[in-house]
Amino acid sequence: MPSNRWKSELVDVAPLREPLVFRPSGRVVRNRLFKTAMTEGLASWSPRDISQRGMPTAASVELYRRWGEEANTFGIIETGNIDIEYDQINAIGDMIITLNDAPSGTRFEGFVSIAKAAKANGALIIGQTAHPGNQLHAHIRSNTISASDIQLVPKKGPLGEFYAKPRAATQDDIDHIVASFVHAAEYLAAAGFDGMQLHAAHGYLLAQFLSGRMNRRTDAYGGSISNRARIVVEIAQGVRSSPRVPKDFILAIKLNSVEFQEGGLTAEEARQLVATIDASEGSGEEGGPFDYVELSGGTWHSTGMTWDRESTRRREAFFIEFAEKIVPALGQSPRKTKVFITGGIRSAAAMVGALDVVDGVGLGRPAAQEPRIANDILEGRITSSIKPQKALEDISMGLRLAGTQMGQIGKGEEPLDASDEQAAREFLADEAKWHAAMMADGDKLELSGYVKLSTPQRPYGE
Repeated sequence: MPSNRWKSELVDVAPLREPLVFRPSGRVVRNRLFKTAMTEGLASWSPRDISQRGMPTAASVELYRRWGEEANTFGIIETGNIDIEYDQINAIGDMIITLNDAPSGTRFEGFVSIAKAAKANGALIIGQTAHPGNQLHAHIRSNTISASDIQLVPKKGPLGEFYAKPRAATQDDIDHIVASFVHAAEYLAAAGFDGMQLHAAHGYLLAQFLSGRMNRRTDAYGGSISNRARIVVEIAQGVRSSPRVPKDFILAIKLNSVEFQEGGLTAEEARQLVATIDASEGSGEEGGPFDYVELSGGTWHSTGMTWDRESTRRREAFFIEFAEKIVPALGQSPRKTKVFITGGIRSAAAMVGALDVVDGVGLGRPAAQEPRIANDILEGRITSSIKPQKALEDISMGLRLAGTQMGQIGKGEEPLDASDEQAAREFLADEAKWHAAMMADGDKLELSGYVKLSTPQRPYGE
């Protein structure tokens, strides 16, 4: 029985096929669709030997091979979070590159294999790098650093997450963070990656510096927007000036368009922020230090990833209205620093419509459900993504579903069809067992990855 899909008007998808030239790298992206970052949970994990954490696995490589298949695959394929510390991670099973990791050996060869697999048919591969800051889960490590010493309250929900106690980062800490991100760029470049993205959204460490709600500093890294953006600018300058990073290496940044929390980043502040970063020291005729800005929004306490507003439901994109206020700060099209938007877009009509505001469109969960989705949309076989059962549309459950589907792809299975009522029911039963096991695991840290399915699944391609 055919899958149920989101409604979509018929539209000419030719604008999505248009190439895009990045500045200052000079690289050309083949089309306007990119696979945005999602937490995969497929890298190696050890609860005791932290140096064995975060190595790409065969499943990691297979996942990226599938995303990189077909003649009209994504223009850009972004990885999930690549953490810059072994014990300050965003999620168990993330890939990791630290200052201790040289560009050689098993870890490095794993990144080389991912780059080759993703780029096989012309996509550009971008590594998303991040540090959790005060969003570090307390069962992984009890203390952490942040812009200020503000500890997050426990998160309500099925997992009842508790967060590490942060201290305000010292200048030595900040210097270490900057050096770690620069090293990650050098490492990824050596592994054959086309670029790196700084994750400065969703409440992670760099977002904590940018947010007036989380940054109460009184030194050079606090106060004005230009001061709060200083750490990001220093990282960008370090990457651009490194002799081990090629001139055509893409540097990108993911920013919040809004935080949806009292005292948090507003759309107007985000507008000032992108203008500040774009005009930072070292910018020249080719534009600012970043090739593209990806606009998302919210934090893990308040994501904003819902269709509550009628205007959002109509246009599908969660953050498009905020993008309309922010993008003009980077100039009119053709602007030098390109802008992509991620979140909620499910139909080809909405993707084409978004190009009136931004330069490209990111797909996350739809790419876990349908790894061939870019090719299928660009070649006219489908006009929208699969519409999951109502119980799987919630952002938290949807992300767990996507993690399971990515795991399926990694081990050679076709992702379960979330629009199928029986498949959804079976997934939810397995998810309940997974949840109970995760709660029992607690701070033992022996479990990694997402929900494992107990029912037989189809081999990939059937």
